[in-house]
Amino acid sequence: MGGQPRRAKRSAQYAWLITNPLGLFALVCVIAFWVHDPRWWTDSWLGGLVALVGIIVAYIGVINVVIRRSTFSIYITEVPFLLALYYLPPTVVILVVTLAVLIVQLTRRAPVVASKLWFNVAKSAAGAAAAVLVIEAAPRMRGAGPGTWAILFAAVGVFVLVEVLSMAAVMAVVQGPRAGQEVLRGSLPVWAMAGVNAVIGLVFLVALVATRWSALLLAVLVVALILMLRSFAEFFRQHRTLADVYELTRAVRDEGSSTALPDVMLGRVQALMRSEYATLWIAPQGLHPEVLLTARVENKGLLDISPTPAAVREGAVADGHTAAVGPQFAEHESLRPTLRDSKVKDVIVVPLRSGQTPIGTLEVVNRLGDSRTFRSADVQVLETIAAHVAVAVENARLVERLRYDAYHDRLTGLPNRRRITDALAESVKVRAEDEVVAVLLFDVDGQRDVNESMGHAAGDKLLAEVAGRLRSIAGPGALVGRIGGDEFVVTMRAESTDATVQLATDMREQLRGPMTVGTLTLDVDTAVGVSVYPDHGGDPEMLLQRAELAGNAAKVLPYGVQLFHPALESRAVRRLGIAADLRTALDSGALDVYFQPKVTLGDRHLVGVECLARWQHPAQGEVAPEDFVAVAEHTGQLSRLTEVVLTEGLRRCREWADQERPLSIAVNLSVRTLLDSRFPGQVAALLEQYGVAAAQVTFEISEPGMLNDIERVLPTLYRLRDLGVRLSVDDFGTGASSLSYLRQWPVHEVKIDDSFVQGMATDTGDLAIVRAVISLAREFGLTVVAEGVESELTLDLLEEMGCEIGQGYLFSRPLPYERLEAWFSAQTEPATTDAGEVRRLRAVI
Repeated sequence: MGGQPRRAKRSAQYAWLITNPLGLFALVCVIAFWVHDPRWWTDSWLGGLVALVGIIVAYIGVINVVIRRSTFSIYITEVPFLLALYYLPPTVVILVVTLAVLIVQLTRRAPVVASKLWFNVAKSAAGAAAAVLVIEAAPRMRGAGPGTWAILFAAVGVFVLVEVLSMAAVMAVVQGPRAGQEVLRGSLPVWAMAGVNAVIGLVFLVALVATRWSALLLAVLVVALILMLRSFAEFFRQHRTLADVYELTRAVRDEGSSTALPDVMLGRVQALMRSEYATLWIAPQGLHPEVLLTARVENKGLLDISPTPAAVREGAVADGHTAAVGPQFAEHESLRPTLRDSKVKDVIVVPLRSGQTPIGTLEVVNRLGDSRTFRSADVQVLETIAAHVAVAVENARLVERLRYDAYHDRLTGLPNRRRITDALAESVKVRAEDEVVAVLLFDVDGQRDVNESMGHAAGDKLLAEVAGRLRSIAGPGALVGRIGGDEFVVTMRAESTDATVQLATDMREQLRGPMTVGTLTLDVDTAVGVSVYPDHGGDPEMLLQRAELAGNAAKVLPYGVQLFHPALESRAVRRLGIAADLRTALDSGALDVYFQPKVTLGDRHLVGVECLARWQHPAQGEVAPEDFVAVAEHTGQLSRLTEVVLTEGLRRCREWADQERPLSIAVNLSVRTLLDSRFPGQVAALLEQYGVAAAQVTFEISEPGMLNDIERVLPTLYRLRDLGVRLSVDDFGTGASSLSYLRQWPVHEVKIDDSFVQGMATDTGDLAIVRAVISLAREFGLTVVAEGVESELTLDLLEEMGCEIGQGYLFSRPLPYERLEAWFSAQTEPATTDAGEVRRLRAVI
């Protein structure tokens, strides 16, 4: 980083273009006056010595004005100089001023630069010579009256004019015309101070002319004034510093971004500390990179370099304390050679701390002006500023961290749903004819099983592994994010919808490789839902929602990739629309319970019915059971739905028993219902309320659903078995681990899924599965029920295999209670058995 282009700085050797003429002019004047008065030293050597001491002392009371890189000093030398003009010969005046300036320049602690040394000497000598010429050209001074005042005032004015013009000229030659103009514009205080000094000098002159003894009183007055002015100057400096520190800390406090903090702070620090450089260095930490920026007095921008010697910074960071190296600091004297090697005059390095840990440094280098250097007070000021800067850096990093966390997933570091939505919003603003914006939603299968079997830490590792693999296979132009527990999204631009589906298929295959979690290697599968802009919407939320709908549909597909189509949304929208009406239907009794008979295959006896919920929506017509059951699960109404069906079944069971035609009932249960520890108690209360024997009730639990939560539902299953109700495994054969879990479950019955039963007459594979299930169930002593019996051939095959109970359209479809009663009368007749009177089918049609 850097400032705007500026005029190149010339070498300091160009100052000789001004120094040489000034020196030559002073030399010519000295020679001329010497020739005119060869015995100038005989009566004036003592006065010259006093003037020399006075001028040297006057230089001590310096007032410094900083303009760009240089310090311009305003002295009270006009007072002794005015007295010297009145009392001493011209040659003595020029030589005294020249010698005084030379002594002062040589006794300074700063390194001697020849060009600056001789320019200052020549400038003062030329100014003194010009002032002497004014005195010589004016009428002879008599006494200390107004005429003398005018002459001396004019001489001092010429002296100051020569010095100001000389300074402006040398600055213009070395640093450019603008620097010279700045000297002239900034010379007003110099003229004002020179006028005040001249007036003071004239007052002294009047007092001395009146009586030489006034010198004693004037000396006391001078000392008092010097002490007072020094005290006032120190107070003014402290007040000014305090005000600057306040403004600086307020600016630092108001700046909330660590990236903009150097711009706000460094230039002000450099100006406040009057340093050539001010540097902020912040060590890298986590997501935050290293910061190294420097403000330089001549640059409007910031530099990405620092003149601070590395040894000084490293020492300050290692010790955790301020490192101040320079003429005023003896503590780090050993580092002075390092400064000289780096061509640095002095430096202060203050560590920035977070608690007790250094996180960076604030540095100032080279106090401006050859005669000035950093002092202990400067260290205190910089430490105060550094404390505020450290707090600002910590606050800014905290804000950035919070902002990062708001848009990223903490576990994987991927963008979260909000960030993905914002990115999609920007992507859909740019539409290209030959491109689409693709949204690929990856739903990780089996992550929940990992959590339950190996712990959430292992599940988190699995998700992190999936995230890393998605990053690597998505490509540089894609944005990968995590929007849910096990859902990841990849957004990108693709050539077409077909290309997007192919890309999703390829990525899914690459993602399916084995993943190592702890000591185990797992094969993790995913379902991928795909939506594209503009075909599937222009709103980011809509694209994500439709990708999720497609992802849910992809879970049941063997190839695991589904492109969104409107039919998916219409079903989801329909489910959403019936959510509020379902509660009303449950409360008002608008939900119907249908009954499907269950028949023994050997003797055609009617042994029971399965209770099935049906809903005729007033506006949407008949609602599929899977739709309103899914809505009940997601809206917390499932327990109420189960209660309605079970209550109606028990009521009818009681009526049939009272009519001396006992029938058992079967009710489907969701795994969510089994996870409710209160459910067995509710069943016991309802059995007691309707006076139905527990053995007359069978609860059918879907095998695939139960496999996912087997450990959590087992306690409820054992409590239900202890009540005496019968338990049946529904949809048997569709799960992944039926045989391994079968003997662990406290069940009495196995219900073969209709997909196998309906295909057994034409598919040898289905026939083999049904035969194996029946044989296995008989080995475990379980009753076998076949659902989906729809043909005489299927019935004969099941009977031949030894299946005990059948259920299907061959016997009857699910019927409401009134039509079931009619079916009883038309299709069954009483039959007497050892267990009592039962209903037997007359014929199967």
